[in-house]
Amino acid sequence: MVLASDTDAPKLTAHFVDTAKADSIIVVSAPPNIKNAVWGGLMSAGAIGRSARGVVISGRCRDITEHGNLGFPVFSKGHSTLGQSPFTRPSAIEVPITISQDDFPAVTVNPGDMIVGDKDGVVCVPKDLVEKVVELADLGRKIDALCLQDIITGKGVQASFKEHRGKTQL
Repeated sequence: MVLASDTDAPKLTAHFVDTAKADSIIVVSAPPNIKNAVWGGLMSAGAIGRSARGVVISGRCRDITEHGNLGFPVFSKGHSTLGQSPFTRPSAIEVPITISQDDFPAVTVNPGDMIVGDKDGVVCVPKDLVEKVVELADLGRKIDALCLQDIITGKGVQASFKEHRGKTQL
């Protein structure tokens, strides 16, 4: 997305939701500090029609109840009652975007990267690291299952971490 007043940025010939690929996660980057939403319920309906799996918005969305009723996962930095037009407009698709969030390092999302989100947040896994991340995540789940089993039976958290994670966590 760019500011609607940006006359130098390219203009799309189709609505960006209409270009979504089946099984894709749509990632939208809005200009910093804008107050309007860049995604609403009709866009979720359109994304469902294209068999997209969800949307991650570095910006705001609206129509929260509608997304929930549609069963379409929407992750955004915030919400707004203001619609996209006349404040912002889409300018490019299938391009790398960089997302900044408060005190966290900026993350560049490239087409084809894996996006994973749940109630705790969203992460981007670069496509060339997917296999390694899956391997490490699987190992982490197995180690945490061992820790959980120990902790539930009364072993201390610190002792369990030291045994299974190989270090002491305070």
